[in-house]
Amino acid sequence: QVQLVESGGGLVQPGGSLRLSCAVSGSIFSINAMAWYRQAPGKQHEWVARITSGGITNYADSVKGRFTISRDNAKNTVYLQMNSLKPEDTAVYYCKAVIRSRNWGPVDDYWGQGTQVTVSS
Repeated sequence: QVQLVESGGGLVQPGGSLRLSCAVSGSIFSINAMAWYRQAPGKQHEWVARITSGGITNYADSVKGRFTISRDNAKNTVYLQMNSLKPEDTAVYYCKAVIRSRNWGPVDDYWGQGTQVTVSS
């Protein structure tokens, strides 16, 4: 069984910063790409950022230059550093990991439960 547990969400003023974490545990042979998504009230699920196992990163245009995704492979953890936050960044943030649970086994997507980020004065 694989679990993804997010933390670090909360309430922050516009212009502030937050750092989200997502720790992966359980039956893991290897973790490929990891990513962050978000969903604001009344809006569709939106991809935010992605990082490969080798550290290559990609960002949505809406967060480029403000958010930084990173990972600690030794800790099976992915981070999202969010700076210069705006009210439109308010959403539930979810992490996703592409995981192979056993050698020669299939690769599957696993999701965290989500953490609320609210940007408001």
